[in-house]
Amino acid sequence: MPSKARSKRRPRTAAAPESAEISRQLLKGEEEERRRISRELHDETGQALMVLRFHLEMLSGDARTEEQQAKVEESLEVLDRTIEGLRRIIARLSPRVLEELGLLAAIRRQAQQLTHHARIKARLELPEKIAPIDHDIEVALYRSVQEALHNIAKHSEARNFAVRLHASGAKVLLEIEDDGVGLLSTSPHQRGFGLTGMRERTVALGGSMTIHSRRGKGTVVRIALPSTLAGAKPQAAAGAAPLRRASSARAS
Repeated sequence: MPSKARSKRRPRTAAAPESAEISRQLLKGEEEERRRISRELHDETGQALMVLRFHLEMLSGDARTEEQQAKVEESLEVLDRTIEGLRRIIARLSPRVLEELGLLAAIRRQAQQLTHHARIKARLELPEKIAPIDHDIEVALYRSVQEALHNIAKHSEARNFAVRLHASGAKVLLEIEDDGVGLLSTSPHQRGFGLTGMRERTVALGGSMTIHSRRGKGTVVRIALPSTLAGAKPQAAAGAAPLRRASSARAS
């Protein structure tokens, strides 16, 4: 006799879309907090350091002995390094160059800074122009380049690195490669908060991230993101044009 019992079906929920939306809102909140902190550092800490520098310069002119003069000059050198370090922190916190110059120029600036400070040769394969994409996607791409290049400078011991960006249809593909020592750990949980944050940001925006690394053979990070978030319209960029052929260039 057939059983009258019916299998219970779980009600369908929109948990996944809701979770993705919550993640996106958290990312926006994080970016806003970064901007707030960068403004405070610039307006308060930065201005205070500049005032301190002005006072030290005045003391330098009033020094009565060579020892006093040397101490003031040494203090000025330390202060200048502190101010430069603060500027780098502010730049990492707030993607002002992204908002002012656009994604392609922001990527070039990041590569140029790494080349200048770490003496690592760069190769950029970027389109001449890129069609408008969602602002949150732009921020994610910029942050990914920023974090990947920071890791290269700090950990890779690389001599060369490359950044490639390609937009095709509804997808944007980003690749960052170096010829360094490779990741020392194959476990995603032991690769550091930087790569973990990149992956979480990418997944929250509906994308994917893969890492290929061999010890002594370098590392390749590949990120694929949609050009437009579901239900969102891409922000129009002034003078934006359809994607043209990619151009290769070395960061100077």
